Amino acid sequence: MKRITSRHNPLVARYRAAARGDDSDLLLLDGVHLVAEALDAGVRLRQAAIASEAAADVAALASRLRTAGVEVVVAAAAVMDALSPVRSASPIVAIAERPARGPDALAARTQDGRALVVIASGVQDPGNLGAIVRVAEAGGAVAVIAAGGSADPFGWKALRGSMGSALRLPVISGLDTAAAVAEVRRQGYRIVATIPRGGGSIFDADLGGRSAVIVGGEGAGLDPAVVASADERITIPMESPVESLNAAVTAALIVYEARRQGRRSQ
Repeated sequence: MKRITSRHNPLVARYRAAARGDDSDLLLLDGVHLVAEALDAGVRLRQAAIASEAAADVAALASRLRTAGVEVVVAAAAVMDALSPVRSASPIVAIAERPARGPDALAARTQDGRALVVIASGVQDPGNLGAIVRVAEAGGAVAVIAAGGSADPFGWKALRGSMGSALRLPVISGLDTAAAVAEVRRQGYRIVATIPRGGGSIFDADLGGRSAVIVGGEGAGLDPAVVASADERITIPMESPVESLNAAVTAALIVYEARRQGRRSQ
């Protein structure tokens, strides 16, 4: 395998650009778990770099990568510190192609007439967005739409938060919230907006059929125009003086309430 010993190698700039999201076609996978999940999901990897001192520990994964036709290089510790965006460098990092998923992915996953789509609107914290994607997959949602100024769902922090879910579940980005709402409505989804106060209880909401639930960001929440256009507005009951919940927690409660309703109707 090729060995990289200098931080001035052009490979370092390439990995850093992927970590920053400078190339809209590429993503950075940091760590053994994400690289393995990408392989399992059929994501096309361009290259992987493994730490020279950890070569024996990741030998099996490196073998899988080479079998899949992925170029694998060995990097010195100082180089890995530059390649990996986390504070303590991971034993392996890789560059891969971003999954290309558009709104047509929604129709492809709704054969049985029941489907839940989570629209994250203005969720700017990548860890929160990643957690939303993870719980959406865990709870059986068919897709997540990252809209309205949300963080990049394929940025390295969001990918770590999703623990690989973003590599399997259709995740659509690049739409503003109004466009996302219009698209899911066109495909026959009811629009359900989450608001901190004044909506119907989440436990009384109809989350059956095709439902698209919009979860607002950490700051201002949902645009009033988006809330007004929804078919239903729901609120998670909370004891005083708590006024709001983390966006990922909100999404988790809604996804699993929808799952409960779906199982009850079977």
